[in-house]
Amino acid sequence: MSTITVKDGTTIYYKDWGKGPVITFSHGWPLNSDAWDGQMLFLAQNGFRVVAHDRRGHGRSSQAWSGNDMNGYADDLAALIEALDLKDVTLVGHSTGGGEVTRYIGRHGTKRIAAAVLIAAVPPILVKSDSNPEGIPIEVFDGLRSSLAKDRSQFWKDFAVMFYGANRPGASVSQGMLDQFWLWSMQGGLKNVYDSIKAFSETDFHEDLKKFDVPTLIMHGEDDQIVPINISGKKSATLIKGAKALFYPGLPHGLTATHADQVNADLLKFVRSVQQARKAAA
Repeated sequence: MSTITVKDGTTIYYKDWGKGPVITFSHGWPLNSDAWDGQMLFLAQNGFRVVAHDRRGHGRSSQAWSGNDMNGYADDLAALIEALDLKDVTLVGHSTGGGEVTRYIGRHGTKRIAAAVLIAAVPPILVKSDSNPEGIPIEVFDGLRSSLAKDRSQFWKDFAVMFYGANRPGASVSQGMLDQFWLWSMQGGLKNVYDSIKAFSETDFHEDLKKFDVPTLIMHGEDDQIVPINISGKKSATLIKGAKALFYPGLPHGLTATHADQVNADLLKFVRSVQQARKAAA
């Protein structure tokens, strides 16, 4: 397997396909880099080099006891980018991965970065508070933790239904799609996915978003039952200077799988426009 070992000894698995301008992918909770295969194959076939890693404690990466927070995630991404000496990168992050991308820019800047894409991403902050009255009550996240600790296998099966919007009238979500969500989720370490709930729900990304100074695309389904668009995508779109936003009526949180053709086409259009702009400015 292709792996790097980061400074605390954690082993991070990654896949690296194709040749051309670089796009990295940061996956959502509690999945792994395989969740991006539909985007990676398509973009590699269209002239891009695509790189994705399994977050620490997820998939084929080692199950570290510590570092399961946004700073740890961002530093792991930075270590991968530096180990492969990637430059002019387009960072793409879905859900928790969108938080990872955002914190990466907040901590490591954009020296190696050409653009960013946040898909159904958790920033600026999910949990409800006096300063975020529209947020999700902490009791909801406590419920996730309780269900996870009690019977995570059944919890993943139930969670997948909302993730892909399979509970909506007329939804066309295959059993195979639900099954692969369970399979990928079960590969995550219990401690790691447990800790990640705090990371994706309570991390405040407002200051990170203000540091974005590269072309940014925000993509979000308007029927997202996991990361509601009004407290995430729509707010981030106003906080990132010059951000372009694509909001999709009726689409769920897991739109990269349920509506891969639409997402892929819009991603390709954006990354090509970034490359064209960079060539024109050179």
